Amino acid sequence: MRERADESSWKLWLLMEANRWVVAGTLLVGVFVALVVIGVVDPSSLQSSVASSDPTETLFQAFVTAIITGVTLVVTLNQLVLSQELGPVGDQRNRMEDAMQFREDVEEVLDAPVSPPEPSSFLQSLIDETCSRANSLTDALEDARDEELKDAIDQYVDALTQNANEVSDELADAEFGSYDLLSAVLDFNYSWKIFVARRIHNEHDDALTDEARDAFDDLEEVLKFFGPAREHFKTLYFQWELVNLSRAMLYTAVPALVVVSSMILYYDARAVPGSTLGLSNDILVTSLAVTVATVPFMLLLSYILRIATVAKRTLSIGPFVLRNVNRSDELDFDGE
Repeated sequence: MRERADESSWKLWLLMEANRWVVAGTLLVGVFVALVVIGVVDPSSLQSSVASSDPTETLFQAFVTAIITGVTLVVTLNQLVLSQELGPVGDQRNRMEDAMQFREDVEEVLDAPVSPPEPSSFLQSLIDETCSRANSLTDALEDARDEELKDAIDQYVDALTQNANEVSDELADAEFGSYDLLSAVLDFNYSWKIFVARRIHNEHDDALTDEARDAFDDLEEVLKFFGPAREHFKTLYFQWELVNLSRAMLYTAVPALVVVSSMILYYDARAVPGSTLGLSNDILVTSLAVTVATVPFMLLLSYILRIATVAKRTLSIGPFVLRNVNRSDELDFDGE
């Protein structure tokens, strides 16, 4: 995915791959350092500002409202997203029947008595079947006289197999609930593979035997199953992450409220004399309190960054490519 994207690797790592608590912690460190630096370079001391207008009390009063409102909104949003899990028995039965029907269709494609129950194994089996059918396509065209067609198929199958093997290896150790699973399946650009297969199929249809046409149809069939499977697990992952986000904000909101309330009720910058490492203690204490107060917001920011980025990259299902991507490892059609 990083090779195809027109964005830098570090940016994608920050938005998608990095641990969300690490991202939030990094942002919090940045907030603390920025506040300390501003406090040091400010020509008027914090104690003099407190004596004239007490800005800290005004600031932390706003934090109380922001923390309570923010946590309430996030929990409400979480419940709205998860509301689809609630419903009468008829709706739940339809969901169950749809899930079972999809599994049975996949089992028919895989020619397996039962498809794997774990998401990683389920997706891995689809990818492995894609490799198998791609190789069957190569075999079906082994005796073809159209050299251009054979070269196109060889290039297509080589790229598909390499990509599939890499993703299959990533899925081997991936567990649902971690980002590793979603990261692996995002690396498999099935949309472009469907488009290329259909384009070759249609442009060279006159040169194809019945066996080759069947091989194309079989390959496209298994690729079409990967899209709905990926979208289903992506939806489940979003729900999982929203639950984690709600819990994290609830856990951090309590200490944040305690710190904010203490700053309003008990803190007086004029009563904090001295300095540490050459920095005024009143600046350090106030900056630390503000940093703690922003923990819930930074967690919200870090989680939403990943969810929004993944959602943007997977808006379309099927052979639609919505972004400018680098396809140097794929077929090139007349310079397109």
